[in-house]
Amino acid sequence: MALLDFLKNKKSAEKSKKTEKKPAKVSAVKAEKKIEKSKVKTTVVAPKIKNAKFSYEAIKQPHISEKATYLSEKDQYVFEVSPNYNKNEVKNAVEGIYGVNVLSVNMIKIPAKKRRLGRTEGFRKAYKKAVVKIKEGQKIEIL
Repeated sequence: MALLDFLKNKKSAEKSKKTEKKPAKVSAVKAEKKIEKSKVKTTVVAPKIKNAKFSYEAIKQPHISEKATYLSEKDQYVFEVSPNYNKNEVKNAVEGIYGVNVLSVNMIKIPAKKRRLGRTEGFRKAYKKAVVKIKEGQKIEIL
């Protein structure tokens, strides 16, 4: 793709050279004003993020269940999180990723559960989930 970009830039440079060769029919004062206007650069200011440091690894995925659906109507969302992250890190991650104001975070450890398939016994993995309460009126689009 870099080769195509190079060719596009080359074509645009040739077009600009052709336009510069045309004699200017405007007065010197108008030409100076045009130059001054072209020198003015506009800058786009991004919205300020409250917490600049956050980790995308803190939140694995949203936990979708019947109870989580009911909680979302009360401005509470449930996420599966990595077990080595604490409440503050989860709060920073949710605020940084979704751009909402988090009021509280409740952490729940789900233990490993014994499961059987025929004669084979094993365990379902343990995980950690977080119930995140956000400011009223804000919303997180999960689906």
